[in-house]
Amino acid sequence: MIRQLTSLGAPRAARRLRTLTTIAGAIGGAIAGSLAGTVTLEAQQAGFDRTKPPALGPAPALTVPTVYANRLPNGVALRVVEHRELPLVQITLNIAGGGRMDGDTPGLASFVANMLDEGAGKRDATALQAELAYLGASLSTGASWDNTTISLKVARRNLEAALDLMADVVLRPTFAATEVRRQRDLRLASLLQQRDQPQALASLAFSQLLFPEGHPYNHPLSGDSISTARLDSAMVRDFQTGSYRPARATFYVVGDLSTAEARTLIAARFGQWRANGPERTPAPVLVQPVKPQGVKIVLVDKPGAAQSVIQIGTPGVERTSADYAAIEVMNTILGGSFSSRLNTVLRETKGYTYGAGSGFAWRPLPGPFLASSSVRTNVTDSSLVEFFTQLRDIRTKLVDPAELDRAKAYLVLGIPGDFESTSQIAGQMAGLATFNLPLEWLTEYVENVGKVSADDVRRVAEKYLPSENALVVVVGDLARIRPGIEALDLGEVSVREVGQIVRE
Repeated sequence: MIRQLTSLGAPRAARRLRTLTTIAGAIGGAIAGSLAGTVTLEAQQAGFDRTKPPALGPAPALTVPTVYANRLPNGVALRVVEHRELPLVQITLNIAGGGRMDGDTPGLASFVANMLDEGAGKRDATALQAELAYLGASLSTGASWDNTTISLKVARRNLEAALDLMADVVLRPTFAATEVRRQRDLRLASLLQQRDQPQALASLAFSQLLFPEGHPYNHPLSGDSISTARLDSAMVRDFQTGSYRPARATFYVVGDLSTAEARTLIAARFGQWRANGPERTPAPVLVQPVKPQGVKIVLVDKPGAAQSVIQIGTPGVERTSADYAAIEVMNTILGGSFSSRLNTVLRETKGYTYGAGSGFAWRPLPGPFLASSSVRTNVTDSSLVEFFTQLRDIRTKLVDPAELDRAKAYLVLGIPGDFESTSQIAGQMAGLATFNLPLEWLTEYVENVGKVSADDVRRVAEKYLPSENALVVVVGDLARIRPGIEALDLGEVSVREVGQIVRE
């Protein structure tokens, strides 16, 4: 090093030496600071009790994005959130209706929604997907019980071209007869496979028991083989023109553009959308869900099954219930989180299953409450005992304060994570709008969760959870599980054949 400095000459050598001295001093200071920090950290850790989790501080105040509302002259509604962090745009179109519009053809709404991107405008399905891939865009279509949804996510620079494709999908689907037949055959094959899927059989059987004929939820969203076999391109097109109406449509736009830009872009492509033909309306609800008297157990035979699928439930409650916050806290404790009682007992303590949970299906029409799990065949009866023990305990005993606080924190602290991306923000807006709730409602919800007491948890559990009155469906190897279940003497036991459940 001395030779190198000497070869540079006196002035340059002096400057180099000062630089090296400065660097050495900085490194030394950094090392000293690091050592001092280590000493301080060790001192802090010495007094830290690792047997207890750190206490959570108070949840920060929730601030939801500002939503700009607008409407086009033809009735199309527009909700915009400017989200400038990334040059991306999410556009979600919800058309009110969904599976409740099926009428006497179960599965029609979901089939039509799935057909939308199987050819649109002048493009077949392959050409459409190729153009979307070229633009780096993702487009999806589908239907729930209450809405048909078309979602587009794309970089801002390619938004106009991608929106042209979305407009073709929504307004100008081809519904080619060959594609309809192909998709119909694929669905028929999928429905046939349900005979060998215990989870699907359990869900079908439970829905049929809880929701009688005449109720929209009696049949699955994807329909059955009988209704699917009748589908043709004329039926599909009639449904699309009769139910996809501008007055039912709402665009949720989130991303790197202004409200004025969003309105201009949507209006240019959907401003001339007009309703054609007679309007299709949801079928009336002719019957109400079955309220079980006592425990009714239905067994479905699946010979040789290594697991039994258990579903326990009862009619649910309206999403607009004043008890909503208390119900959510209660269910989080019971089965709505990984650390819930059902999952802890059945998975962690007993080792009966990979997972167990519970929840309410929130829909404009009350859906079911359902507690469920897939358990080892040889512990089916023992698992039923644990299910009913947990259902009884939360109805009759006050929850521990720490357990209550953990559930409330789980719900409140999880909300900000639902607003991280453009897709999540659009999803939150669309989901709440199904119940005519604005984003600002979440602030009220957070406050209500904070007010839930142990008495509230016990009250709503006693009011809404099954215990003495419940529908139970078990799909498994009856030769092995039936004697043990009957020995429990929980209630009336009956058997249904697979052919009675899967309608062909």
